[in-house]
Order: sequence, then C-alpha cells, then structure tokens
Amino acid sequence: MADGRDVEVAVVGGGPAGLMAADSALAAGASVALYDALGSVGRKFLLAGKGGLNLTHSEPRPAFDARYRERAGAVGRWLDQLDANGLRDWARALGVDTFVGTSGRVFPTDLKAAPLLRGWVRRLRERGLRLHAHHRFEGWTPDAALAFATPQGPLAVRAGAVVLALGGGSWPVLGSDGAWVPVLRGHGVDVAPLRPANCGFDVDWSAHFRERHAGHPIKPVALCWVDGHGVVQRRQGEMVASEHGLEGSLIYAASADLREAIARDGAVTVHLDLVPGRDGAAIERVLAAPRRGRSLAETLRRGLGIGGVRAGLLHEVLDAGAKADPARLAAAIGALPVRLRAPRPLAEAISTAGGVRFEALDAGGMCSALPGVFCAGEMVDWEAPTGGYLLTACLASGRAAGVAAAAWSAHHPTASD
Repeated sequence: MADGRDVEVAVVGGGPAGLMAADSALAAGASVALYDALGSVGRKFLLAGKGGLNLTHSEPRPAFDARYRERAGAVGRWLDQLDANGLRDWARALGVDTFVGTSGRVFPTDLKAAPLLRGWVRRLRERGLRLHAHHRFEGWTPDAALAFATPQGPLAVRAGAVVLALGGGSWPVLGSDGAWVPVLRGHGVDVAPLRPANCGFDVDWSAHFRERHAGHPIKPVALCWVDGHGVVQRRQGEMVASEHGLEGSLIYAASADLREAIARDGAVTVHLDLVPGRDGAAIERVLAAPRRGRSLAETLRRGLGIGGVRAGLLHEVLDAGAKADPARLAAAIGALPVRLRAPRPLAEAISTAGGVRFEALDAGGMCSALPGVFCAGEMVDWEAPTGGYLLTACLASGRAAGVAAAAWSAHHPTASD
C-alpha cells in the first residue's frame, strides 16, 4: 500500500459538513486535505439546491433548536458556533446575499446552489486546501493510517486529526451509502442503526387507485397523527399519492413520529382532513340535502370541492354503507383513516436518522473509541425536518468538528512533523 503525504487534518467526505470542517480547520491554521469518493465535491449540496437552495431558516432560537427533537441540546451546542444568522453572514462573505421567504425559509437571492459552492471551493483552494477526488474511505491500516481505495491503487494517509463527514444512508448514488457503519463498529464506535427520515410511507392501495391517482397532489389537506408523547398533532399542507403510498412535505414533517409508531406497533393510522377549515355539521348538511338526480361524485365536487384524488381516497377507504350515510361520510371527509404500513426504503429518503451516537463522542465530536477521529454531519445520530434545518446542522457540526480537529492536531502532530 502506497504511503500518502502526511497532513495535520484529513477530512473524509466532501459534502456540506466536510467542506465546513475543512474551512474551519484552515481558518484555525491547520494544513488540510479533503478526500471524497466521487469525482467532485458538494454533490448533495447541489441536489439540495435543485429547486432553490434552502440554506437555513429564520425561526429564532430556542424554537429553532427544538426542531432537533431529543437531540436539541447537543445540536444547540453546534448552533452556538454557527447559527442561522451566522450562516447568512458566511454566505455574504462569499458574495451571496440571502432573503427570507414567506415560509421563513432562507434562500440565496438567485435561489441557486452552484454559485455559492463555486465561490466556497475557490476560497478553500486559495487558503491551501488539497482536494483528492476518487478516494474511497476503507478504514484504517494496521498501523493506524487512513486507508483509501483510489484509481491508482490502495493509499495510506497519516493525519494528526481526522474529520469523518461520510453522510448517512440516503441518496447512495451521491456517496452517502452507509458503508462506513461496519467499519466504525469494528473499531468500537457505538452506531445506532440508520433509518429513513423525511420519507414517504407505504399504503396498500388497490390497483385501481394506483392507476388512477398515483403521482397526483392532495391539496388542500390536513394531516392528524399522534406524536411520540401521545399528543394529537395536526398540520395543514400538501402531500402526494404515490404508487406505493403517501409522500410529500406534510408526510415528511411527521415522518419521525410515524416511523417510530410503525416500529413499535407494526403499522400506524393517520387521519386526513380533505376539506380543512370546513365545519363538520355544514359538510353533513351538504351531503344530506336532496340530490335531485345528482350522483355522489357530483355532490362532492359541486358542494364541497372534492374531486380527483381526494374523491378517490374516499372511495378507496370507505365501504358502500359509509358513503351512503351523510353523517359517516361527513365524519370521514374530516378525518379519513389511512393505514401506513412501512416507511419507504432508506435509499429513497431525503435524510437519515441514526448514526454515531452522541454518547460515543466527546464535547468536541471526537470518538471516544478512536482518539483524534471526529464525526460531523448526517453520520451523527440526529434528525430534523426539511426547511433549512438539515443543512444548518450539517454545516454547524462541520464547523465544530473542524475547530476541534485543528486543536487536537496542534497537540498531536503526525510522525514526520
């Protein structure tokens, strides 16, 4: 195995967390090399910006921190070093101004990810970052050097400190394939199983429903579910009837609670309000009024604005008796039960839950079982909803890990230093 050049800080993974770790380690005065399995860095960053880069969210702290659920305290310590306002300042320093959208989400003024990424990588190179593409992390050699598979063959790299920013298990085509899990477990690192987050769920649709309605948006609609504390939650928004079940932003927002309920009970039933804002008694009066020859479908469409996929959902879920009874039908329109059988596979999810447990890391993000090895980004065991919270935590964790790794390296130089 060929020996690579020694480096003070080696960053493994070229996503947002890895790039920010490299940025902060360089700012601390360390020499830094970054290794990525793909041919270029920032692939998932560019994917996140495909429909407009949602950089962060304007929600104030501590409400912002609460989005990270049981990991609010730990992620909050990252945010103490780089919060939403800090990210906007960081982008501005790269020549990219931002604005707050009507939903509170923060975007670059041109909505694009590519200009920000180009400016960032250019600045990193100017500061001395050495980028190495097509270097796949394989663990460590028997003498504790980093091991990489490269087009030229195996490579060993010695570093004073290492930041692993290898992503979770979602979007494996972009490099986040979870292949690091058995490697770290083999070195005694406690890793929680990787699970889908911000994901869709399987529903046992009939063939008729799939053929007629798969791919159609369901709006307006409100989703009701029971959270992990047994409290009924309700949120209005949009979702999509997919070939396999339900997906979309409204379902993603509840996905952590729904995933855990399925793990516990084998399935979970949610309720859809197909006409949010409409009074149940008024709905029943519309349904009970004489039809004068009109069909049920026409009554639903003209009287309540229910057609297409929403009408299809009623026919899919309700039996003939319920559809013929105005009271039962009105109740179902306001709270239609839909049974979710399983989350969609991890590879389809927007993000990942699980990963290196915080209990396996010290305050600086270093693995207790691997001194000098720090973890950042989605490979750590936290999750958050979409809306800028995911990217913010990845970047903030990278900042914290890069600072800590540079400090460690200053006191633990490589053999040739």
